[in-house]
Amino acid sequence: MLKDLRTLLLGALALGLSATSALADQLVVGGKNFTEQQLMTAITSQYLEAKGYEVEARAGMGSSVLRSAQLNGQVDLYWEYTGTGLITFNKVSERLGPADTYARVKELDGKVGLVWLNPSKANNTYALAMRRDDAEQRGIKSLSDLAAAVNKGDKLNLAVNAEWYARPDGLKPLQAEYGFKFARKNVKRMDTGLTYVALKEGQVDVALVFATDGRIPAFDFVVLEDDRHYFPAYALTPVVRQETLTANPELAEQLNLLSAQLDDQVMAALNARVDVERVAIEAVAEAFLKERNLI
Repeated sequence: MLKDLRTLLLGALALGLSATSALADQLVVGGKNFTEQQLMTAITSQYLEAKGYEVEARAGMGSSVLRSAQLNGQVDLYWEYTGTGLITFNKVSERLGPADTYARVKELDGKVGLVWLNPSKANNTYALAMRRDDAEQRGIKSLSDLAAAVNKGDKLNLAVNAEWYARPDGLKPLQAEYGFKFARKNVKRMDTGLTYVALKEGQVDVALVFATDGRIPAFDFVVLEDDRHYFPAYALTPVVRQETLTANPELAEQLNLLSAQLDDQVMAALNARVDVERVAIEAVAEAFLKERNLI
């Protein structure tokens, strides 16, 4: 009887250890509720599954809900933007360059058990864009070039959304930073999505965009270089719970390898396949991973 009990207890202990070991490979990958985030959830899930992890994908979450879920241990990892982490979640209003933004948010989030891995070169920040042929004809490559064109009297029309027009970090301080000013009649306020259409159809010459939006390559726009680094950095970066990294020693290196594949052009092309070509997110994710020999 005692021998049977000992055997039963040893068996239960073995099962418990086996379950604990298995849990180290079970990852919950979160994501927000827009195309780029849904793509990153699918890409990361498929990538990690190919590495042997058991993955549960939870896409389509609101930003604050997703952050809380990660802090509470309900989500192991997701891709966050450095500017969002610093400004929205850590309430830092100081203007910092890309490297300092990353360093500061990494330090602050490290105190709450979140690890920012290597940032990608995809920076989904506000930007101003022009039609490529028009920008090349005018010799405008940067916001400084745009300022010079306006200051010499070029009649350029700008499309922006109403929020950014009035924001304390929006149009007015941008113009102050670069030393120029659009005439009021040359600034057209409209819904965010319409700025792309207005620029494509030639109703305006410059438009406010998000740097990794798929319509930029689809419509052959060019993003003007922010050579004074006015816009906050929003580098797309894998953020993982420290506990998760401890349980999965190879995970950081694996995610850093994936992060190294991403830049503005790559993300814009992926977003365009979904938003413009209407290809399913899972199919776009799989094709990208295969093209990069990641699966």
